[in-house]
Amino acid sequence: MRSANMHALHRRPPANGHTGPMTTPTQRRYEPWMRLALAEATAAEATGDVPIGAVILDPTGTVIATGRNTREAEGDPTGHAEIVAIRTAARTLHERATQADPTSPASWRLTDCTLVVTLEPCTMCAGAIVLSRLARVVFGAWDPKAGAAGSLYDVLRDPRLNHNPEVVAGVLEQECADALDRFFEGRRQK
Repeated sequence: MRSANMHALHRRPPANGHTGPMTTPTQRRYEPWMRLALAEATAAEATGDVPIGAVILDPTGTVIATGRNTREAEGDPTGHAEIVAIRTAARTLHERATQADPTSPASWRLTDCTLVVTLEPCTMCAGAIVLSRLARVVFGAWDPKAGAAGSLYDVLRDPRLNHNPEVVAGVLEQECADALDRFFEGRRQK
């Protein structure tokens, strides 16, 4: 899905067969942060990258990191929004811990933190999410070609792994999907 050959994203129908948009209270709770992730996605597009954005919240709901796709801008194949945000969040928590007590070992674990991202994570990002011990992943649009949170794979909820974050899907789903559709439609017209 992160390539120029992407087809239009689809909405995953709810399990109860209802075909209209459904927003749960849990989804609504994360809408303000998803709007911040959408702003990051817009910034990614400005540098020629696929418009995917992410934010990470600490346990109090404070944004401790943002990220956007930087593969094109930085020539880095691992420059996915989630990876950029995870690296920044880990550094932020490390700095907080060492400032509080320079003698204590600072942790890289993002325990009790939440990742909010505009597109369902791919397998690389899902692996990083599991390894960083994020408590929760909130995403907007489904990725039927490369998604690893329920579309193509379900790495995040695989019971064989040592950590399984909570997954909240479909937050501002249509807006997230529309941003990607517009980007790739513009690419096809060039």
